[in-house]
Amino acid sequence: MTQRASLPLSMRPTVDGPPPSTTLVELTWREKRIEYWIRFGLQTYEQILDRHRRIVGFAPNTLFAFVRWAANDYGTVLSRIDIVRAITSGEPFQTLPFVRPGGEILLRAEGWPKVARVLEHIDTIDALDINPGAVPVDHWRHVHHCFATGTEPRAYTIERHAAWLKRRSVAP
Repeated sequence: MTQRASLPLSMRPTVDGPPPSTTLVELTWREKRIEYWIRFGLQTYEQILDRHRRIVGFAPNTLFAFVRWAANDYGTVLSRIDIVRAITSGEPFQTLPFVRPGGEILLRAEGWPKVARVLEHIDTIDALDINPGAVPVDHWRHVHHCFATGTEPRAYTIERHAAWLKRRSVAP
């Protein structure tokens, strides 16, 4: 392993730019004004632009949750979460603000009550010691449809995850 590869992402030089086919997400953090962050997802690239902004990258087929929240002097003006699958080169995609080029949107929720429900669902998966980015895309679509129709999604369990891992290991 090279000395450069052993450094944390934030300390690596960014002269080379992101690897090819990387999905880039621009994050901003201005406390209590604009807070865009990644809730889960394995980052393969990071570039710090300034104190408040950075760009992170995700390899193709990586899942990530992108949370956007903004407020003005009168209160919250934006609350949104998207769970996205980073696309491979040449694959069709959906556009999403601050995500280049875009991705496959598996779940979308707007408004703080709905965003909070999604975050609670993610926390429940985390509490099982399961990486939410390792959950199958079908589960995130299921959660999206259930929340959109006002129904409760099936719980994601350790048994369900073990079955998914076994199915994935034998599928081509």
